[in-house]
Amino acid sequence: MATTETWNLPSQYQIEPELREQLSSRPGHQRCVDGEGELLLVVHEVPKPRVPEREALLFWKRRDGSWLGPSQEGLGDLSALLDRYARVIDGHEEVIEEADTAEEIFGILSHSGPLARSSRNLVAALEQVLHIDHDDRDILHLRDRAREIERAADLLNNDARLTLEFWRAGRAEEQAASSERLNNIAFRLNLLAGFFLPLVALGGLFGMNVDLPEFVKPMFWLIVLGGLVMGSVILFFVGRHTRSTTSKRDSDDA
Repeated sequence: MATTETWNLPSQYQIEPELREQLSSRPGHQRCVDGEGELLLVVHEVPKPRVPEREALLFWKRRDGSWLGPSQEGLGDLSALLDRYARVIDGHEEVIEEADTAEEIFGILSHSGPLARSSRNLVAALEQVLHIDHDDRDILHLRDRAREIERAADLLNNDARLTLEFWRAGRAEEQAASSERLNNIAFRLNLLAGFFLPLVALGGLFGMNVDLPEFVKPMFWLIVLGGLVMGSVILFFVGRHTRSTTSKRDSDDA
């Protein structure tokens, strides 16, 4: 079995053998280890963005009821840890309010998830301490603060997700509107081309380098007028068909 010295347990932590036997070479998840009259609280430092490893902090409750923290300030180190959680969450909330790009929101989202999980596990570890020692008022106070931080981290994660989804929906609406405008422009150009199609066809037919009958030459303007009339007829039927199709689609959508 690996010893706790492999985990670099602080030398001032003269914990009892029963506690040592419950530890391995790695700190593991956040929890409270119970011994005979002693407790060892294992919590994690504030997660760093895109870093899966967690830095463990140890808090030892001795037989006399006093706590010893990493800097030998007792539970003051745990209170400072909660302050660091709160500062990180508040900083992300300010960024969400002023963010201009999806990359910024994604960066917050990739960090808010680990923050929410870590703070939730921290609350669970403090709950274990209170389950063993119901009368520890200091831990009770810190547990309540940790619950507030857990709620703030969950809200941060949800806000980041909703903001990203809102931006995605807005971009989709903009793309749909842009596509609709392009379709309308293309439709008008097609109508214009259809209007002049008969005239272009007649012009090409009678503009060939062939000998035309003499009676055709005085009918130039009549031919032009006929082409315009034919284009108008095509335009009328195509427009009517398009309007009926659009009205049917709108009625189906309603």
